[in-house]
Amino acid sequence: MLELQNLSFQVSDDSKGQKEIIRDLNLTFEDHTFIAITGPNGGGKSTLAKLIMGIEQPSSGRILFNGTDITDKNITQRAKLGISFAFQQPVRFKGIKVKDLITLAAGSQVKLPNVCDCLSKVGLCARDYINRDVDASLSGGELKRIEIASIIARNTPLSVFDEPEAGIDLWSFNNLIKVFEEMHASSENSLIIISHQERILNIADEIVVLAGGTVQARGRKEEILPELLKGTEGCRFYQQN
Repeated sequence: MLELQNLSFQVSDDSKGQKEIIRDLNLTFEDHTFIAITGPNGGGKSTLAKLIMGIEQPSSGRILFNGTDITDKNITQRAKLGISFAFQQPVRFKGIKVKDLITLAAGSQVKLPNVCDCLSKVGLCARDYINRDVDASLSGGELKRIEIASIIARNTPLSVFDEPEAGIDLWSFNNLIKVFEEMHASSENSLIIISHQERILNIADEIVVLAGGTVQARGRKEEILPELLKGTEGCRFYQQN
């Protein structure tokens, strides 16, 4: 279980002093849940994802993971505790092969058939990719799928995805929907996905609406999605901050 207690995050703003991105936020994510976090641009979604992973440190408040206070722990320590993170723009690694990246992600010596299986799940032919370098020769969509394959290989209790649909083609996006559904159905692990995409919101157990750095709404898709479909101007959740 992940608990965010009175979480705030501020950055320096030359014109306004301190700018508050996340404001006294309280959220609990139960085990084996698929939560989609959405909201208008600049509402604090990606910042929240980075706070969960330890890429950013909160100005105040606490983060607990399975009862352990991880507020002051760094990315590596959180990863060892069982949190995975997929960047909106995946990192390229010059000089490392796809098979080695997935093996490293798994944290143990993974047999080649298992590496191939992870690639197959994200719609990539292992024969064409296992010996490719994770560098600029890969397209954004290929890189995104390889990153998700590495998260599948890690098989951690919590995986956080920051806008996984960003920069990928329609075929890749359609395949990602199936990947997320399978990840949720086939394990006891939890998913938190930052997204604007209706199709991702539609397969989540719950939707959290974040705007102005605070939670404006939370509930099942049947309760939240119809209001979100009214758009930024018409959605009452976006007018509350």
